[in-house]
Amino acid sequence: MNVLLFLIPIALLLGGLGLAAFLWSLKSGQYEDLDGAANRILIDDEEPFDRG
Repeated sequence: MNVLLFLIPIALLLGGLGLAAFLWSLKSGQYEDLDGAANRILIDDEEPFDRG
């Protein structure tokens, strides 16, 4: 039971850090363009390499 006095605060601290990181990512605009990366892979604007 004494180990719970050690593990519960650590779990709360890690949960708070995860929440803070998520809120920071929302504030910095990480989730603004969700379709851009999905469509960017389909755009072929590079010339193919000549292996000959």
